[in-house]
Amino acid sequence: MTHRRAACPTRGAAAPIRRGVIGAVLVALALAGVGVRAADGADAAGAMPAATAASAPAATPNATQAATERLQVTDPYIELRTGPGRGYPVFFVAARNEWIAIELRHTDWYKVRTDGGKVGWVNRGQLQTTLTAAGERKRFRDILLDDYLSRRVQLGAAWGRFKSEPMLKLWTSYRVSETLSVEGTLGHVHGVFSGTDFWHLDLLAEPWSDRRFSPFVGIGMGKFKNFPNLSLVGAATTDAKLANATLGVRYHLGDRFVLRADYALYTAFLSDARTAEYRAFSAGLSFFF
Repeated sequence: MTHRRAACPTRGAAAPIRRGVIGAVLVALALAGVGVRAADGADAAGAMPAATAASAPAATPNATQAATERLQVTDPYIELRTGPGRGYPVFFVAARNEWIAIELRHTDWYKVRTDGGKVGWVNRGQLQTTLTAAGERKRFRDILLDDYLSRRVQLGAAWGRFKSEPMLKLWTSYRVSETLSVEGTLGHVHGVFSGTDFWHLDLLAEPWSDRRFSPFVGIGMGKFKNFPNLSLVGAATTDAKLANATLGVRYHLGDRFVLRADYALYTAFLSDARTAEYRAFSAGLSFFF
């Protein structure tokens, strides 16, 4: 990848770009406000099941308080362990037709209490056939949805094209609210005549973050560094500030995995008088926890 002066905007081109960035900020914040109002309306209407809405921190890291619910064992037995993991020993067995109460959840493990007062941890797989007080099989789909709605940190990787050249990027994001996230990205472009490294920090607005199919927009700032091949005569390394605007979409595959595709417009500020624009698209996979 090389930078030719003829392809770069002339002096004064930075002003429209700055106005475009400011406009993107206003659009992102407006969409975020729409998402917040939509989420508040859904809560007021009781759109979320009661079992998923109640959550609180507990002594166990990443554990959430589950709504107390009594279940009847239908398998020959279920095993109660001393902790939320298969590495913890089994200390008690609850037999068929016994009743247990769910008190706490930690990922796929549930803290239960038997009628006899025994308290231990049971894997979700052993609870799939239990019956509720109404005689129906217990469903755990609402619990998986709760994991998705309460996600905070995401890590992901993607492959794409940066100005028609192959690009690989990694990112991590943190949700600061239901509709706003802060995201950091590292990328590398392997060009025919040069290589490019870049990073940027973005603010993302995701108005419908509670949906499985969720579009988002973002803006950010970072750094751009281009390394020409040593074989090129007179080539020099370019180190510049970078601004970007992003439009993308996420799709929740299931469990903790999310597909993502995005299109970005990058502006490199090569000097006070010169800028260069690059378009990029990518698709990848992320997981949340």
